[in-house]
Amino acid sequence: MKPCEAAQALPEMNFAPSPTLQEPMSTIAPIPDPESNPRVKAVFDDIRATRKTDFINNMWRYLAFDTTLLESTWAEVKRVMATPSSIDTLTKEMIYITASILNGCSYCVHSHTAAASAKGMTPAQHAELLSIIALAAKTNQLATGLQVPVDAVFDKA
Repeated sequence: MKPCEAAQALPEMNFAPSPTLQEPMSTIAPIPDPESNPRVKAVFDDIRATRKTDFINNMWRYLAFDTTLLESTWAEVKRVMATPSSIDTLTKEMIYITASILNGCSYCVHSHTAAASAKGMTPAQHAELLSIIALAAKTNQLATGLQVPVDAVFDKA
C-alpha cells in the first residue's frame, strides 16, 4: 500500500496526510495523445525499435510536451546509453543508478535499476553497488569536512 493510500484508509482520523506521504505530482499534465504529433511518434517509434519493446515510459511521455527537448534528449540517451562503446551496457546502467541516487531522482533510480536488472544485474551486484555508493558518500563527506589536501601524486593534469 502506498503512503497516500494508507492515509486515506484511515478516514476516522480526519487529518491531511503529510506532504512527505503524498505521491509526487508532475509540474505539467501529460498531453492526451502525444503520438498524434508526427515528431513525437517518430521518437517513440525509435525508442521502441532501439529498446525492442512497445513500452514507452512516463519520462518520454511527459517530455512530449516539448518536441525539441524530447528529440534532443532521446538522441543523447540513445548515443550514450544504447550505442556500443568501451563501457558495457550493464555498467552504464549501474553508473546511471549511482548518478540518479546522488542527484536524488527517484524516477531514474527506479527506471535504471529495472534496466540494469533486465541487463543481468543480480541482487548481489545491486547490494554491492549500493555499498560502494554509501561508502563513497561517507568518505567524500569526511574528506570534504576535513579539507584533506590532495596528494601531489593524484593531482596530475
